[in-house]
Amino acid sequence: MNDLSKTAFLHRPDLHVATEGEFKGWRTWIRDSFESHIGPFWHRMDENGRVHCAFRVEKKHLNGMRNVHGGCFMAFADYCLFAIASAELEGPGVTVAFSCEFLDAAREGELVECTGEVTRAGGSLIFLRGLLKSAERPLFTFSGTIKRVKRKASLEAGA
Repeated sequence: MNDLSKTAFLHRPDLHVATEGEFKGWRTWIRDSFESHIGPFWHRMDENGRVHCAFRVEKKHLNGMRNVHGGCFMAFADYCLFAIASAELEGPGVTVAFSCEFLDAAREGELVECTGEVTRAGGSLIFLRGLLKSAERPLFTFSGTIKRVKRKASLEAGA
């Protein structure tokens, strides 16, 4: 794992750390309007350097069957890709591949948690996999690939 002082885990300009409530001390990113709208999604790093992500299921996360909407699981898993890869990322990236399997449903009030791992980090691509659970019940598995990207000069000037 890279030195965290040089990674996206600590130095994203949109990093927000909760100061109260259930997720006190957990981190989230506030620049992504979509994730902010459907979240909040949270992440933290444990004492062993492993990233954990979580969200509490609210009514807005549910489909017509009163289970978490599949698109919500997918969006959360994409968030998790970047949280898990944050120790490898030294700048921006984009998801270029994503695959998932729905195993079980989650309901309002449940805590959905994610753990995962980087399976390989190369020069431009980072490969990952993860598992969403509620308590010990597996809900969703996923794998994905992030491509590191360089910011264009016009974007850096406006940032």
